[in-house]
This record gives sequence, structure tokens and C-alpha cells, in this order.
Amino acid sequence: MDFMKGIAASSGIAIAKAYMLAEPDLSFEKKLVDDSVKEIKRFQSALTKAKTELEGIRDRTNKELGSDKSAIFEAHLLVLSDPELITQIEDKIKTEKVNAEYALKETTDMFIAVFEQMDNEYMKERAADIRDVTKRVLSHLLGLQIVNPSMINEEVIIVAEDLTPSDTAQLNRQFVKGFTTDVGGRTSHSAIMARSMEIPAVVGTKTVTKEINNGDLIIVDGLKGEVHINPSQETIEKYKKEQAEFEAQKAEWAKLVNEKSFSADGHQVELAANIGTPNDLEGVINNGGEGIGLYRTEFLYMGRGQLPTEEEQFEAYKAVLEGMKGKPVVVRTLDIGGDKELPYMNLPKEMNPFLGFRAIRLCLEEQDMFRTQLRALLRASSYGNLKIMFPMIATLDEFREAKAILEEEKEKLVSNGTDVSDNIEIGIMVEIPSTAVIADQFANEVDFFSIGTNDLIQYTMAADRMNERVSYLYQPYHPAILRLVKMVIDAAHKEGKWVGMCGEMAGDEIAIPILLGLGLDEFSMSATSILKARSQIRRLSKSGMEKLAEQVLQMKTTEEVLQAVKSVMK
Repeated sequence: MDFMKGIAASSGIAIAKAYMLAEPDLSFEKKLVDDSVKEIKRFQSALTKAKTELEGIRDRTNKELGSDKSAIFEAHLLVLSDPELITQIEDKIKTEKVNAEYALKETTDMFIAVFEQMDNEYMKERAADIRDVTKRVLSHLLGLQIVNPSMINEEVIIVAEDLTPSDTAQLNRQFVKGFTTDVGGRTSHSAIMARSMEIPAVVGTKTVTKEINNGDLIIVDGLKGEVHINPSQETIEKYKKEQAEFEAQKAEWAKLVNEKSFSADGHQVELAANIGTPNDLEGVINNGGEGIGLYRTEFLYMGRGQLPTEEEQFEAYKAVLEGMKGKPVVVRTLDIGGDKELPYMNLPKEMNPFLGFRAIRLCLEEQDMFRTQLRALLRASSYGNLKIMFPMIATLDEFREAKAILEEEKEKLVSNGTDVSDNIEIGIMVEIPSTAVIADQFANEVDFFSIGTNDLIQYTMAADRMNERVSYLYQPYHPAILRLVKMVIDAAHKEGKWVGMCGEMAGDEIAIPILLGLGLDEFSMSATSILKARSQIRRLSKSGMEKLAEQVLQMKTTEEVLQAVKSVMK
């Protein structure tokens, strides 16, 4: 097969060699050995290789991403130097005459079980370190290579079954020109990260890892959602031309970088960006972002071996607030759960994690962690225009409890003489249908709403946004979704409050005309979508879009809405 179809997840065209990002098969059999001394030497050789590999990863990570990200590899090196662990593995090889793979796995499994049962959170975290280190040493014993995306040093396109958010965060955009996966959708976190990194991506191909071999030349077309494998020279030339045309279009949009966002009839809106780390700021500024509409703080917690300290968080929040020079920065408190896991927290596996113990539910129970984040945010607030929002709010009681904890931490800081801003707006994400339905009640108590359409759509339509088999139900333009959005905007405006949208729908060229007509105040999207959206809004009249919005709210299907918008955009 030389051509595959998937979901266009991040715009652009990439042409490069395939880099297969796949977990190796680390299965093995227990064997008895005649020469235990030779087997111990084989184990020690694997141990040395693992240490050398980790030292290289640690040094590079420290240089490119900072000491906080490299700390996890420092912890792994400590495990590999633990005499108690190493001695027990070697003793098992010697006394039981077993192969090194079996001795390693049996011994480390015992250590992991002991650490996981401890009450001390720090000791529980060591279990995750031992598990990762075991895989690395085992891979060397088996003669296999564990891939590490942060170590890529040539131009490639990543090919994987899926990419975790921490995998995506490690990608070096200098060398990673794009990626394609078997699973995922346009709103999966790897896709969102790809857009923030400005690299083309095609996801949900179902079988791309089976069709492509490491080193194959491939083309990822993030505009049409296509992947071409070992293309002809004619196809390569065609895509190089399309690549140049896309870059020329981007150059036209770039002329609007310092312009305000006005409709054709003079109505002003705010176009803001969604970010994951302070490193994303450059993209926001280069793309003319008028603020940060969503700072996803969970990326501070991911790809590491322990919770970030208050000081680490303070520095990250301060960097973003200072970097935006007084423009609004909406920070979402920790939103872990669903497809975003923290291995070091050892949270229980759930049947349906998207509807489970996540986001504000987790924070209200793990209050030490929550209060640490809130203190860091409050301390950083004097360095810019901070707004705080709580995710996954389902009831007024949840919002009131979260806000009360915030106020308690603020009082403590102020009483200790710490500078804290007096005008921090406190809002919520509207991503649960029940919250949208009673938005009028929330509007009395919040300072703003930010509509998280990625989850609002999946909950309203009862369709998991990560499941390709029900992807046809993930319908942003369905009249039910549009009516919920209208309810939230109307309720907020009645109380004189503003409404933003931070879901992917905010940067969707079909949704933008409707949202403008519904009165959305702030559109927050991947930074790379801002200039294109600004160009589109300048061609639309607010009054004309109000009429369109009235029409589509009365329609019955997504297809009817789609056709109505397309007829207006011609």
C-alpha cells in the first residue's frame, strides 16, 4: 500500500524518513544456565549500557528542556547504582542458576510491590522509576533498543500507534517534521500538541504502523489527512509545490500579526492561544495572539518522576505572565485524568476514566497538591494579567469549594507579606452539559466562562472522542451543541460576564462564523490557527452572522448546518 487516509490533525506538509516509535517486545522465557559467572557478566554489560544511555539522555534533556525534566533520568541512574537491588539480582543468578532476564524481572517485581504498598508518597514514586529502569536493562539483555523521541538528531516523521502527551512534549521540532498514528482524533492531546509545535500530523489511520517500515520515505499531508509511502518522484515534486503554496499562504496571513481582530462591520473579538508550556510563548507572539485563553498546566506534571515543586510552578507561571506583557493569561488548574496520566501518583485504573476521578474532582481530594499549585499561581499573579479557571466543574458546590481554597491560600500569602494581585478573575470551564444547562446560576458567581468543546461534545453526544468507531458522532456543528453554546453565552452576557471558548472548535473555519453570530467574546485556539482565523473574521459581518446563527439553531442535522455555513462563506 502506498497511500493511506487518516484524520488531518495539524496543517502542513512534511516529507522525510519514517522513524518508528514502538515499544519493543520484551517477553522472554525462564532458562537455566550452566555458567552463572558468564551470565552475571552479561547482566553487568547490560547495566553499563543502560547507564551510559541514561547519562546521555539526562545531559541532553538538561540542556534542551531544563533540570526539572532531566531529574527523572537522574532518579533512574540512582536505581541502577543501588547496591541492594544489583546484589540481589546477581545472587539470584548465582544461587538459582537462572538467566539474567528472569533474575532481573523477579527481583525488580518484588521491589516494585514493596514500594507500591508504602504510605510514603516519595517511596511510591520509586516504584515507577524501577519499572522504567527494568525495561531499559531488559532491552539490552535481549539486544533490543528502547526508542526515545528526545534523542532524535536527524529529520524524520514519527510513526506510532499513538503518542502520549509526554512523548509529544519531548519531540524536537528541529528534527521532527511531522507524525502519523494508528489511533487518535483531531482533539486528542497529541494532535493538539502537534498544532502548538507547528508540525503536520495525520492521526487515526488505523494501520500506519503495519504499512510503514523504519526508514521509508513518507509524506504526511496534514491538510487533506493523507500519508504517502515511498512516493514516486512525481508525487514528491507535486507535494513540494503544495508545501511552497502553503508557506506562501502563511506569509499572507502573517501580515495581520499586529492587527486587532475586527469583523467586517467593526465588531471586535479577542483571538487567544492555547499553550502547554512557557516554550509555546514564542509561537503565540509570532502568530499575533492577543492573550492566552488556555494554559494547560498538566504538562508541568508530566514526563517526570514526581510532582513539580511550588517554586518550579511559580517560575513557569511567572515566565508566561511576564512574556505576555499585560495581555490576559487564563490558567487552567491541574486537569489530570482521562488520557492524561501521572504514573508516579498511582491512581486507580477506572472503567471509564473520562467520566471518573479527574480534574477538579482529583484536586479537591488531593488538596495538598491543589494548594501548592494555587499558591504558585497567586505568587505569580503580580507579574501580569492572571485569570484562573477550574476544569470539569459539574456543580456549584465544586466551584464554591475550589474558590474557597483559593481564597484561603490568598489570605495566608497576603498576611505573610507576599504580593498578590487584587484583580484575578476566577472562572470555570464549561465542558459538562449540566453546567451549560444551568449556566444562568453559575453566571451569578463566576467572573467568566470558557467553553471546553472537546469534552462538551463527547459528553453531549455520548461519543468517546478517542474512539474512531464512533467518531461520526463527534459533531461540533450539531444543533444540540450550538444550543448549549448559546445558553452559556446568553447567561453570561445577561450578568455582564465574558465568554471564551478554548476547545478546538474555536479555531474551526466552519464554526467561527456561527460563534461570531452567537456573540462569543474570546476565541482561543492553537497559536498556528490565529492568523488564519483573523483573516476569516475580517471578511465576515457580525450582523450577517447573527442571522446565520438564528437559522442554524433551528436546523435538525449537522449536515444542514454545514451547508448553511458553506453557502454564506462562498
